[in-house]
Amino acid sequence: MDENTAQARHDPILTGPHWPVFFRYALSSVAGLLALTTANIVDGIFIGNFVGGEALAALNLLIPCFAMLFGLALALAIGGTVRAGKYLGEGSTAAASAIFSKCLIATFALALVAALLGLWFRETLYRLLGASPELFPLMSDYFLVFAWVLVVQLVTMVLYYFVRLDGLPGLATWALVAGAGVNILLDALFIGYLGYGLRGAALATGIAQLLQLAILLCYFVAPHRRLRFRLRQDNWGEVLKAGVNGVSEWINEASVGLVMLVINWLLMSSQGVTGVAAFTVVNYLIFLSLMVFYGIADAMHVLLSHNLGVGNARRIRTFMGCGASVILGLGGLLVLVVWFQGDWLVRLFLDPTADLATAQMADRFLAILWPLFLINGLNVLLSVYLTAMHKPLPSAVVAMARSLILPALLLLLVATFFPEWPLLVALPLAEWLTFALALALFLRFRPHRLLSEDRLLAQEREL
Repeated sequence: MDENTAQARHDPILTGPHWPVFFRYALSSVAGLLALTTANIVDGIFIGNFVGGEALAALNLLIPCFAMLFGLALALAIGGTVRAGKYLGEGSTAAASAIFSKCLIATFALALVAALLGLWFRETLYRLLGASPELFPLMSDYFLVFAWVLVVQLVTMVLYYFVRLDGLPGLATWALVAGAGVNILLDALFIGYLGYGLRGAALATGIAQLLQLAILLCYFVAPHRRLRFRLRQDNWGEVLKAGVNGVSEWINEASVGLVMLVINWLLMSSQGVTGVAAFTVVNYLIFLSLMVFYGIADAMHVLLSHNLGVGNARRIRTFMGCGASVILGLGGLLVLVVWFQGDWLVRLFLDPTADLATAQMADRFLAILWPLFLINGLNVLLSVYLTAMHKPLPSAVVAMARSLILPALLLLLVATFFPEWPLLVALPLAEWLTFALALALFLRFRPHRLLSEDRLLAQEREL
């Protein structure tokens, strides 16, 4: 017990000044995710300018499939690090190491099986994703390479989360930044110079992922690391528990994929390939905003779970205030950029002389969607708070509402009963309705109330 108290006194997450600690974790996390986002956006810029709008549409049609798999791996990463963070806060490094090992092994197995099945049934998959047969060759150019890249990428992502949890956010961020930089350079080489098209984009991503993994593997020789990898494990049910605790993260990703599937189906039926390509451009900008907000929220997982382990409600509330303040400021800044530079952003991805109709449609889509930038970050933060406080069901409700139920329902309602309305008005409306729900759940599960309830339950068990 004395040893645990001594560790807590030297843990900046538990005792350090809140703003410096917040920025130490948030900035490294945001920088890492922005590095990833930048690489993805540069992919889109090169594909749109050197391959064309149809290639953007083909890539967008594959997103629902990838989102499902990313969601499963992210659930293990987030749920696993929340459990491991609590164990570390309690001083139990053996339990934290066990969940670390099992999450990595489970992610590798999941990704490998998914790659094999996807490659075997790829044309069936393309049809389910709503693609027309003329897009199959473009989709295969990317998918035949990226299916294998995905195995490395998912394992690397889970390792990244645990490395950052164990007090090495700098190493984790360096891995992402280096990989993103190489990805961008290889995009220029493979797509812009050699003309490899979508296959070149997938190859660039694969090489970048191998570099990221190589850098993250340096963690295993770090002298002060607390997590130890062991191949032989038991109690595999804990992986399921970790996945359940991170279920809101899987719902976020999987629901994005399902909503994208609905949008792609509706746009293909009403606007054709041009509509899907235009939405792809706008979706890159939405993705950029969400990665900034997810970067902040990911830091909150670490900060909140550690303080939950020692029962510090006031510090949890303080860190939530830091996160909300920064997210609100960034949301307002993003709206100003969209208002005043939206047309320029769209034309980064498209050559107006070659894809004028797509560019004009993307401008119209962005004019409809800007209100969601004001609130989507707070919804992500509140969902992460509930996960970190070990309230997976309320967190899942928020995630389901913002990522699946409300967007899908409103999209179908607009398409069916209000066809004269812009279809995409459903997305910002869904975000604002979700915010009302998320705020109500946050007030119900405030830190002081939750920890008071836990103390009462502990006292009842002792009696």
